Amino acid sequence: MEENETTIPGILKKFADIMGTQIKNRKLEIPAQFGNGYCMGYIFNKNIRMLISNYELNDELIIENPDLDEAKRMIFFKFQNIFPKMPSVGKAPSVLIGTSRINTDEMISIHSNTATINIEVDADYLNGLFYSSEKSPVLQNLLQNNRPFLFEQILYPSLQDIVNEILSEPVEEIFILFFLKIKAEELICRLLMELEKRDEKQLYALNIQDVKIIYIIKEQILEHLDTPPSIKELAIKAGMSPTKLKRLFKQIFGDSIFSYYQEFRIKEAAFLLKEGKYSVSEVGYRLGFTNLSHFSKVFQDHIGVKPKQYSML
Repeated sequence: MEENETTIPGILKKFADIMGTQIKNRKLEIPAQFGNGYCMGYIFNKNIRMLISNYELNDELIIENPDLDEAKRMIFFKFQNIFPKMPSVGKAPSVLIGTSRINTDEMISIHSNTATINIEVDADYLNGLFYSSEKSPVLQNLLQNNRPFLFEQILYPSLQDIVNEILSEPVEEIFILFFLKIKAEELICRLLMELEKRDEKQLYALNIQDVKIIYIIKEQILEHLDTPPSIKELAIKAGMSPTKLKRLFKQIFGDSIFSYYQEFRIKEAAFLLKEGKYSVSEVGYRLGFTNLSHFSKVFQDHIGVKPKQYSML
């Protein structure tokens, strides 16, 4: 183990013990008999810690969470699909932001955990950094951490740049904890700035079943980008009223169902145009646009240029 074990998360130590292997430079390499990949962990201080994971295991592991402290109210930031590559639209880099009230399991099920960064920060510590009492309802409820909330935020390029620095910036060991803590806090600050822009006036406490259902609906939308979503049909599938479905979807994703669909529909169009396999008209028809001038207008509204221009950039 590292000489200073207080900087290594307990969950990483437990993971290593189960596999009968050692942590070197706060990094656990998965032994071949268990799977492949690695997991790295950092405790910066009593208020903030981080795990970087990119591994797949052959079998499921259930680990008791030694880091769970019921007395502390943690806010988690889970960055997904963040390793540099060209992801499919359904696997776009994003961040789950939630309160400990929705993530307090004593037992953690571990199987595959690819391309993720998990940052946990104490809500009281974070709340103490804000001096204004005029926080937005979203920001205020998140920082109070009294009820279960979950938000998802798409990772825009400047945030991805910070993530890339965390993953690949060469830093000497003497500076590594200082450097990564600054980067983790910069990510958190920028994400809170984005959440503060959301306009929900009233937030609804979530339960894990509602969250699972909303994510099933999200996958349904992303799997059928050629077909505009029917709120009525989605509500039946979700077993919710249309009002509840729309309310919870917007609360989690910060956008209406149709706007979310249209955003990813155009991202898929941009992805296909960059591939160069299809003409502009073929891309439009593949994504359900029957009027190509309408496709061109919607594309320009989202991307800033017409599809033909974009395909030649």
